[in-house]
Amino acid sequence: MKFIKRRAYQRALAATAITAVMATAASTAVAAGNPTDAKAQRAQAEAQAQHRTHGPARLAAPRAAAPGQVATPTFSMSAVDKRTGNLYLYFPDGQGGFDSRYDVGVNFDFAAFQAPVDNDKDGYSESTWHIEKEGRLTYTYHVSEFELDTKTIGGGWQIYDKVLSPGNLAGAGEADMIARDKAGVLWLYLGYPDGRVAPRIKIGGGWDAYTEIAGQGDLNGDGKTDIVAADKAGVLWLYTGTGNYNAPFKPRTKIGAGWNAYDRILSVGDLNRDGRTDLVARAKNGDLYRYFGNGRSGDPFDARVKIGWGYNIYNLL
Repeated sequence: MKFIKRRAYQRALAATAITAVMATAASTAVAAGNPTDAKAQRAQAEAQAQHRTHGPARLAAPRAAAPGQVATPTFSMSAVDKRTGNLYLYFPDGQGGFDSRYDVGVNFDFAAFQAPVDNDKDGYSESTWHIEKEGRLTYTYHVSEFELDTKTIGGGWQIYDKVLSPGNLAGAGEADMIARDKAGVLWLYLGYPDGRVAPRIKIGGGWDAYTEIAGQGDLNGDGKTDIVAADKAGVLWLYTGTGNYNAPFKPRTKIGAGWNAYDRILSVGDLNRDGRTDLVARAKNGDLYRYFGNGRSGDPFDARVKIGWGYNIYNLL
């Protein structure tokens, strides 16, 4: 009980500190786009939202597992205005949709990809990999509840046209990354807790057949990280995870058709707090749909539900 009270007090202090930082930042928005400052301000907005929505009560909130053991995280959706470059965050409302957009007040036009991670398994991101358009990979992380840092991991990532972190692919516990090069070869990067990545491992070729690749955790209930990929004909395929970094996916399984109606498919994890991974898909007219995960191997998603419109003004990261 004393530990919980102490943690509650620390979180209250953190929330106060973060709110103060955000209030200052809001009046001095990084309009010119300093990438390091923008990444930190985005992370601060994430932390503020987590404290505001969950706070100490999240220790007792109903979830798939107790804090420290959550298998499927819940991340925000990042949206960059195509015209201005301004960054907005959409935080899941716990019911399968998103709250009203949060204006972070920074220019995020430098970012090509980003990949939030939940290495401490509390259900929320505490770190984020960013890839800048010039090819630099960085890692923004919490040094403490009150302090953030960003470090450069390496360069040359402009050779990839699709990068994501669907979670732990190799069984080591930390989030890993997959990256597709412009020749269609898919590569695996094993991640370390401090953001470093191991030398890449070739998964296979022919991945340029897909327009979208997405995933965040387990889709079929076996406890291993899976992904889905939509091909140019609109067929959606499931790649079930193996937990073996030398061959991280089983042969693909067809799970749907008509997915070429969408120009962006992504996962921000668990949208309705049932412990299952969900998908978000944007139609070409800007309508936004969600697909709840159901844990079934052959048909892992429920029927789509429209949750918004007008999202074609954004690049969704």
